[in-house]
Amino acid sequence: MKDFIKAASIRALRTVAQTAVATIGTSALISEVNWTAVISASILAGILSLLTSVATGLPEAPRGGGG
Repeated sequence: MKDFIKAASIRALRTVAQTAVATIGTSALISEVNWTAVISASILAGILSLLTSVATGLPEAPRGGGG
């Protein structure tokens, strides 16, 4: 279980970072970035990543609870 939580957290953190970079990249200038949209989209992506990991499992986390 500990391995699963660690793997799911790493995957979710990567998803949050990727979403933030992609959302920031939609603005022409850094001063035009809608930070509220960046933060909310990134948090939502992280939550969806965790839920997906719980629903489908992770190939990098061993099954059968040994952790």
